[in-house]
Amino acid sequence: MNTQDPIRDQLDRPLRDLRISVTDRCNFRCSYCMPAELFGERYVFLPRDEILSFEEIERLVGIFVGLGVEKLRITGGEPLLRHDVSGLIGRLAKIGRSDSGRALDIAMTTNGSLLPRFAKSLAAAGLSRVTVSLDSLDPEVFHATNGERFDVARVLEGIAAAEDAGFGSIKINCVVQKGINDHGLVELAEHFRGTGHILRFIEFMDVGTRNEWRMDDVVRGAEIIERIAAALPVEPVEPGYAGEVAKRWRYSDGSGEIGVITSVSAPFCGDCTRARLTTEGSLVTCLFADRGVDLRGPMRDGADDDSLRELITSTWSARRDRYSEERQGLLQIEGAGERQRERVEMYQIGG
Repeated sequence: MNTQDPIRDQLDRPLRDLRISVTDRCNFRCSYCMPAELFGERYVFLPRDEILSFEEIERLVGIFVGLGVEKLRITGGEPLLRHDVSGLIGRLAKIGRSDSGRALDIAMTTNGSLLPRFAKSLAAAGLSRVTVSLDSLDPEVFHATNGERFDVARVLEGIAAAEDAGFGSIKINCVVQKGINDHGLVELAEHFRGTGHILRFIEFMDVGTRNEWRMDDVVRGAEIIERIAAALPVEPVEPGYAGEVAKRWRYSDGSGEIGVITSVSAPFCGDCTRARLTTEGSLVTCLFADRGVDLRGPMRDGADDDSLRELITSTWSARRDRYSEERQGLLQIEGAGERQRERVEMYQIGG
């Protein structure tokens, strides 16, 4: 497989990252993604034959790597609910090794509840990095925010299991919602300071159509940093690479760093290098997209690799997405109705 220079979109953004949702199912019911009142016991998830097989994912990833993709992120839903995800990781790691000897950077975002069972097999298969979602250390807040499915101790056990499996510098993602969990930000920072892990605070985003997002519920990144700095002094850090989504801050005493993802208050669309592959095989070019381009259909109808490569290339080359930068104007022009337009849901494309 020969890797060309990354293809570029209409705003000269290269394609370097691919996020792959391997399942639309999750064992949590977080209010900003899969609220329990909408995703109850009778909710019908995708049938098996509509979900990309591991062979299909492997084939598509090989094509994406040939177009310049260097990083993969396995997401869901909760990716560890998909049977033998470690096997998929092993398949994808081999793609990287066969491509001029360069290893792919393969990461996973998980709620952590199943890491005690799978962390060692994931590490052995070639997973590079783990990101764990954790919105609060307060048992009552955590229990309420995940739909009363799991206790916070389960996620902390998962983080410990990832440490034991050899994953270093684990990232911890916290979605911040005003009046829900923002009172516990300093507690989270204190808990992970000095551990070598990187806590990242994410502004509550208007992904999908089901989380009842309002601008009033957003705690801006600048305010988050002010709160942390009042208790634990921090100083800014330069980005580690072009297109890094989190603004980095380190503790002044050298005890680690935190990040803030400000896609609402300070968008970073201009540096976005990420494409997303949905559970059922659609290529989505923006987290806030209303639709994707079907790759599964042509693939199952017999399209060869050249045809799929051309479809991916033409889709990315035509890309002009910059929703986060346009959000304020859209809200002012269209008001509440703008939030009612169709969008791909978070659980279909991961974060």
